[in-house]
Amino acid sequence: MNVLKRRLFACSLALVAASVLVASTGLASEASTEAANTMVVYKSPTCGCCVKWVDHVEAAGFTATTEHPADLLALKDDKGIPARSRSCHTGVTPSGYVFEGHVPARFILQFLADPPANAIGLAVPAMPVGSPGMEVGDRFMPYDVQLLMADGTTTVFARVETAADQYPSTAGS
Repeated sequence: MNVLKRRLFACSLALVAASVLVASTGLASEASTEAANTMVVYKSPTCGCCVKWVDHVEAAGFTATTEHPADLLALKDDKGIPARSRSCHTGVTPSGYVFEGHVPARFILQFLADPPANAIGLAVPAMPVGSPGMEVGDRFMPYDVQLLMADGTTTVFARVETAADQYPSTAGS
């Protein structure tokens, strides 16, 4: 009978350990997702379009905090953002990826889901009219979302031809 009790105890202990492992893995996954959907946005304290862009990424599920560094250009230098790719604000995720300028949240999410090798982030240079945070009525200027590489080069990550291209497709919903 002692052998049976010991086996029952061992099985119960194994079941409890497995339950704890499954529960903690789920929590770790939730924490990881939460961290992936956070960013610090560095901007000028007086920039209104930056505030609108922060609203845009928060509406897409990100948690964004803002900081106003004394030397925003030095921060961009430190993050490896080429001068030709710069804009008014820089978002940085906990993993160090950078999102420069008015990058639509849909492309940030796409990038974070499968970051290309040697990439440091995405950029929308300058401030294209109609990009998230730069809305002016129904005016829109097509633009490229650049893929920023660690060696300072860029390639086109996405071409945005219409205002609708900036948002996930709602076809079929």
